[in-house]
Amino acid sequence: MTHPFDPTDLTTKAQRLVEAAHAAGADAADVVAATGTSLGIDVRDGHIEETDRSEGEDVTLRVFCGGRIASVSANGFREMTALAERAVAMARTAPEDRFAGLAGPDELETAFADLDLLDPVEVDAAALATRARAAEEAALAVPGVTKSGGASASWRVGGMVLATSNGFCGGYVASRHGVSVTAIAGEGTGMERDYDFDSRTHLEDLADAAEIGRRAGERAIARVNPRKLSTRTADVVYEPRVARSLVGHLIGAINGAAIARGTGFLKDRLGTAVFPEALSLIDDPTRPRGLASRPFDGEGRPARPLTLIDKGVLTQWLLDTASARELGLTPNGRAGRGGAGPSPTSTNLTLTPGTATQAELLAEIGTGLLVTDLIGHGVNAVTGDYSRGASGFWVEGGEIAYPVSEITLAGNLVPMFASLVAGNDVDTRSAHHVPSLLVRTLTIAGQ
Repeated sequence: MTHPFDPTDLTTKAQRLVEAAHAAGADAADVVAATGTSLGIDVRDGHIEETDRSEGEDVTLRVFCGGRIASVSANGFREMTALAERAVAMARTAPEDRFAGLAGPDELETAFADLDLLDPVEVDAAALATRARAAEEAALAVPGVTKSGGASASWRVGGMVLATSNGFCGGYVASRHGVSVTAIAGEGTGMERDYDFDSRTHLEDLADAAEIGRRAGERAIARVNPRKLSTRTADVVYEPRVARSLVGHLIGAINGAAIARGTGFLKDRLGTAVFPEALSLIDDPTRPRGLASRPFDGEGRPARPLTLIDKGVLTQWLLDTASARELGLTPNGRAGRGGAGPSPTSTNLTLTPGTATQAELLAEIGTGLLVTDLIGHGVNAVTGDYSRGASGFWVEGGEIAYPVSEITLAGNLVPMFASLVAGNDVDTRSAHHVPSLLVRTLTIAGQ
């Protein structure tokens, strides 16, 4: 299967829509166009349960009339004149926004790096079905696995173009391959399930489907016959798969839009230590084959690596044009695009790994909890109060003793961040490369 994305054709249409906006009376405008093709296969018990193929093209036009702004979206570039006229009419009745605007001409990227984001390998439904079946078969082959929760394999190619009335026009294409499988162990009310997955821009980097299935099966078996804990406090180790969520909470707290509203719980911490000195956090949109890589940001600014936390010290907010202007700061190329307009986002994150293995972190805590799964979204963005449902394994004598479930972890992210100890087992299956993380003294609410 080949992808029909033609960047030349899409950029030409985007530029024409910008021109139509000016003809309709806009003072300035930008256009974001995204197109994509995806194919996914779901398998259960060896049989194809669902095949999902989609193709689409989405266009968003943003116009500026003085200090007034409006955005309109459409499925494709049909009726450009009508689309532009509708956007301008909406902008003229909108409230003024003195912070929004386009990036200046001297702030725009002019040389687009090749980040190797497009895999030329062609994928068809038969290949995806074979991959999904291999994952499921391997999971079912693990002794003790009783059922399949299903397996899937997917492929996607998508392109994005940005054109602005101050001279920027750029685009890029990225591919994505993925495999996931869920295994079920035990019987009746004692059944437990777990999963494993991988996601990469290039097929050659994707983990072997049978290995993914084997890991899913072993994880499900390990969860059988969980116990409940009484309420207590303990040190907690987050495995990499769930440790990413802690970094995600940090990213939400340093989003420039939240800081401008005064709602981020780290709003007064810029220039101060929030992590231990051993930890740094780097956001790098130029990572080759990165899952969130991009040659420019959502406003046309250069994509450059940015150290968010340097040896424990918070050094940057994530800033787009509007949040930077409101805070009196300089944008740092972190505008993402989605919906009506740009907003601050991170890209590929890397947290400094430590030297200890996960087993050594467990030995360090002696008695405590290894978290392998989290439930819910119980974080207060204003105060940093933290409460998440969890399951995992109780640790005694520095080793896993038995599985546990139906517990809640509670604390506050400020002291949690300050206590972090990183392992050396970085998980690279997402845009956030994070190792196991040890957090000191959390409350574990149980029975």
